[in-house]
Amino acid sequence: MCPTGLHVNRNLAAQSAEIRPAFDVIDADRDGRISRDDLRSFFSRFPAASDDVIAAMISAADADRNGFVEFEEFESVLPAAAAGGMMDEAFRMMDRDGDGRVGFEDLKAYLSWAGMPADDEDVREMIRSGGCDEASGVGFDDLLRILAVDSGKNGW
Repeated sequence: MCPTGLHVNRNLAAQSAEIRPAFDVIDADRDGRISRDDLRSFFSRFPAASDDVIAAMISAADADRNGFVEFEEFESVLPAAAAGGMMDEAFRMMDRDGDGRVGFEDLKAYLSWAGMPADDEDVREMIRSGGCDEASGVGFDDLLRILAVDSGKNGW
């Protein structure tokens, strides 16, 4: 270990960068914290996500007991591997035709469903920011690059 702690800080920064996209996908209302409503919205396609399960998830992560999960709390209870699993599930939800690629219509529909409607040009820009073109869509790794872009830009 480096005596300055820089090595550790770089690892923490890398872990934060891997987890942030998962947090942002779950934070449907984009208020910087995960609420029960955000979790209900995220898990709405999964019948096993009852109110009791959602309450337990919030309780397990809500260290300050304010009823919300802020990023730091989310980060402390969710290792990067689990975040990757959530992102994988989000990707499968977006990939409506199951071809392993999220196309223009898939991404636009998902953004609307998640409460982040985007116009056609915004969706095209997101696809381009992942290093892809509209015709081929984006793969899982491309999606992670898209979500790692500053979410304040253009409202997404």
